[in-house]
Amino acid sequence: MKKVFIFGSLLMSLASFAQDVHFSHTEFSPLTLNPALAGANSPMQGVVNYRSQWNSVATPYSTIAASFDTRFNENKRAKKGIIAGGLNFYNDKAGDLKVSSTCVNLNLAYHLILDQSSTLGLGIYTGYGQRSIDPSAGRWGTQYDGMSYDPSMATGESFDNQSFGYLDAGAGMVYTYKTDEGYMTQNIQRLFNIGFSAYHLNRPNYSFVNAADDKLYIRYSAFANANIGIANTRGSFLPGIYYHRQGTAQEFLWGFNYKYILSEGSKFTGFTRPMAAYLGVFNRWKDAVVAKFIFEWDQVSAGFAYDINLSSLSDVSKARGGFEIFLRFNAGDGGGFRSRI
Repeated sequence: MKKVFIFGSLLMSLASFAQDVHFSHTEFSPLTLNPALAGANSPMQGVVNYRSQWNSVATPYSTIAASFDTRFNENKRAKKGIIAGGLNFYNDKAGDLKVSSTCVNLNLAYHLILDQSSTLGLGIYTGYGQRSIDPSAGRWGTQYDGMSYDPSMATGESFDNQSFGYLDAGAGMVYTYKTDEGYMTQNIQRLFNIGFSAYHLNRPNYSFVNAADDKLYIRYSAFANANIGIANTRGSFLPGIYYHRQGTAQEFLWGFNYKYILSEGSKFTGFTRPMAAYLGVFNRWKDAVVAKFIFEWDQVSAGFAYDINLSSLSDVSKARGGFEIFLRFNAGDGGGFRSRI
């Protein structure tokens, strides 16, 4: 059993080498989903995300991310398009080998205004990434003497690059359709986002052993989500579908949030702030069921998600996948995933 655990931990670390970070609150990590989402649904927003997983199986995998995006010409009248920019950062630490990835990206996006309800956006990003590994922290098969693990035995492994940097670039497109909610009591707003993106288009070298053919796979991402007000009620339905493919690895996440307005807020005096709560359930195909909760107070949103593992690893994980939290500040009425007051 110990041998299985040693090899399992190692394989989980190695599997993380060529896969991007991902969040269950995908819609609240916009710039890791699609660079064209900069400025798409809000004049200005900042988001911080944290995720921890596999604590029940091995050394926890942890990811922290932060992004900021803003529109540059929001107050310009009679504009034909929206110019926006963003900054995205994340750090990911994985497994016993302490595989660490740190990336900082700059985003630029332009959203062509098609009509009063629709925009078509194109976004690009460029950035710098840093990766490192600590082989001495791992448990290798050669350190198993047939009876037990012996850390004094030689690993037999050699890593030429235990730390290196690389340049990165990618692009994406987003179509957005939104309508006004009318009067607050009507609750008839409609918002639809459909997008496609490609990350790591330059395919940077991603090898710790100087393998010339070990390039980072392009990650292709496609998504569609919506915010549909249920007329003359306090409720809204927010479905979403997210698909990512990177090399042979793929992820398909689908489900919905239900939003309930706790307080409508005062429209003119501002004495009462709008409040809403969300409950959601999503499914990550062949992997997990995700339960979500979000609380929104005026321009601030906070959310929690928990993955209930259903994959073949559930015998070891006891269905405990990982948890995730986020905090978002949304300045201004962008018609995004918040109440439009």
